[in-house]
Amino acid sequence: MQRNNLPRNLADDAWLQQFKPELDKRRDFVLKRRRDLRKLPFDWHEYFGLHKNKDKTWSFREWLPNAERVALIGSFNDWNENDPDFQLKRAPGGVWEIKLPQHKIQHLDTYGIKVFWNGGEGFRIPATANRVVRQKTQDSQYGVAFHAQVWEPRVKYRWKHQAPKHLNPIIYEAHVGMAQEKEGVGTYNEFTEKILPRIARAGYNTIQLMGIQQHPFYGSFGYHVSSFFAPCDLFGTPDDLKKLVDTAHGLGLKVVMDIVHSHAVKNEIEGIGFQDGTEYLYCHAGQRGWHPAWDSRCFDYGKDATCRFLLSNCKYWLEVFRFDGFRFDGVTSMLYHDHGLFRTFNSYEDYFSGNLDLDAFAYLALANDLIHEIDPNAWTFAEDVSGLPGLAAPIPQGGAAFDFRLAMGVTDLWFKLTDIPDEHWDLYKLWYELINRRQDERTVAYLECHDQAMVGGQSFIFKLIGIDIYTQMHVGSKSLAVDRGIALHKMARLITLATAGHGYLNFMGNEFGHPEWIDFPREGNNWSYHHARRQWSLRDNDELRFKPLADFDQQMLSTITNNREFFNHVPELIWLDQDAKIIVFKRSNLVFAFNFHPTQSQPQFQVRFPEPAKFTPILDTDSELFNGFGRIGHDWTAKTSEKDGNHVLNLYLPCRTALVLSKS
Repeated sequence: MQRNNLPRNLADDAWLQQFKPELDKRRDFVLKRRRDLRKLPFDWHEYFGLHKNKDKTWSFREWLPNAERVALIGSFNDWNENDPDFQLKRAPGGVWEIKLPQHKIQHLDTYGIKVFWNGGEGFRIPATANRVVRQKTQDSQYGVAFHAQVWEPRVKYRWKHQAPKHLNPIIYEAHVGMAQEKEGVGTYNEFTEKILPRIARAGYNTIQLMGIQQHPFYGSFGYHVSSFFAPCDLFGTPDDLKKLVDTAHGLGLKVVMDIVHSHAVKNEIEGIGFQDGTEYLYCHAGQRGWHPAWDSRCFDYGKDATCRFLLSNCKYWLEVFRFDGFRFDGVTSMLYHDHGLFRTFNSYEDYFSGNLDLDAFAYLALANDLIHEIDPNAWTFAEDVSGLPGLAAPIPQGGAAFDFRLAMGVTDLWFKLTDIPDEHWDLYKLWYELINRRQDERTVAYLECHDQAMVGGQSFIFKLIGIDIYTQMHVGSKSLAVDRGIALHKMARLITLATAGHGYLNFMGNEFGHPEWIDFPREGNNWSYHHARRQWSLRDNDELRFKPLADFDQQMLSTITNNREFFNHVPELIWLDQDAKIIVFKRSNLVFAFNFHPTQSQPQFQVRFPEPAKFTPILDTDSELFNGFGRIGHDWTAKTSEKDGNHVLNLYLPCRTALVLSKS
């Protein structure tokens, strides 16, 4: 039995030998940046912004090198930019500051800054504001105006639970706003009360939360961030978010945040791109400062101030809200000068052609370094489609030190297969993609995440079933499309989890085959919330076939997570028959047998083993409990028998069925 499913040394990859000088250059660049930046504190959020001092006075600072005058304005002075008591003073290094007595500012006051520069002026939200709220107006692009809000409650939130420790992430990707069944925006408190218990009962050990950082347009899914230190006000208060994280910890769930450091919203008033009238405060100047595909601003990771700002942002979310790590969004876009657009990355030369942005790579490495220094148990995940070698390798090896990378090729192949009749599926290609991962890093696999069902896409089960999902999902329906879709949905999820390198991910609702797609309110859909919610009533209804899918998912996860040694082993292929559409493999003490053939069952399928063994069935996708046909049954055990000097196990494998056996 193969063990030691741990990352190897990056240098063990023989194909990288010719690029060793590039890897050394990468490592040396990161180490130099670390030496330089470590001379500076990562306290941007503690030094800048509005803070209450120990003597009860208030201090406010903002970094605005190009400014000529700065005024603090808000509800406390009737938004008067000429109030002499609220004029900031210039300090060294482009800093503007003011100190105010206690009575001048109160909890829940709204405020901002008015910045004047040579040739212009503008209202701005402070870059490190920890609470930003929106109010309806006719004078803004999104029909709302944004103001910072003083968040200094008299009673501080009291944490009750410690974060749990897990060896391998089983991730439930979720969005607070669309987690509710109502047609509207869900809140942190609703998520805490209604959704967290569901996730814990379903068998997941980690939540990955999207859209947490403040964003002006709800339809951006949270990926066009304006205020990096402020929890999105649409969902509730900062204390509400703390309660969510704390409660999750009490349920044994780690909470990972989907953090966006790959770009920033272009909005000038509520964003950080043009705070002092220049476009190069935190971002690149000129064309390089604009993302051609996302219509947003690109950070200048070579600038010390930008790195301090972003590294402090990591520290802030870890320490203030006690998140257990981050999924870094848009890593591919960060890594390459051309953002990886229109590239296929078919060879190693594509990674070492001078296109790599060393400043961005160094930032990611230093972010991982700092995160793990603050919390050694934190997890970091890289969303990178390019497959850059070393992304999850240690810094001394020339890596960026991520804990995991997402196996994005797996979901791409699954969705390509939905366009092909399953009798024509190439199982060799499927098996290769499922186990194809670098040996020097840990990976997280998934059948689908939020990306596949976004506007213009569909969920995996919708692709399999089609319009029958609207009318033929009741118990007892006779739709061949539904029977096929339900069977393949279970099989695809099981084989993806069973072959996953070191972790697994599912998007909210997909475990029970949530229908349709994700579409946030926008002008194109008459600002409807119909597709920006999760219909939990489908999962809970005993008369519908969604519930057995959720029950299967729960049992599937339990089968794997109850086997403590599972992820310490690698999958070992026993048999693959392209014509019969059979895949059999073992991992730890479990044997997985899949028959993907649409019509051809195997009454006496023979599996060979090197030694005699006894097996017990522990999971069967065709079970009636999971809306299958019940062709196998469970009240049996099987022993190998000798045949031609081999130890052979005879199995009944019905078509479109998977069976999991435990070796006694």
